[in-house]
Amino acid sequence: MSELKLVFHQPEDIMEFVNVVQNFPYDMDMKKGSLIVDAKSLLGLMNLGLQQEVKLQVYEEHCEDLKEAVQKFAVPHFQ
Repeated sequence: MSELKLVFHQPEDIMEFVNVVQNFPYDMDMKKGSLIVDAKSLLGLMNLGLQQEVKLQVYEEHCEDLKEAVQKFAVPHFQ
């Protein structure tokens, strides 16, 4: 399994994210706390809220193409 932390700032970000991930064959969920929703579900993602860190869980080890496609929404790593 692969994981990536994401943040959506506005509803349009969620719509764009869903449009992107629907093109990938991987099974994936989005998690915030104990709430888990299908990462390809627009309504599910809207329920997770905006301006909060969520975790994308992809049930595939080699999904660099997906990670690159959603990098725009990734939580920046500060050093």
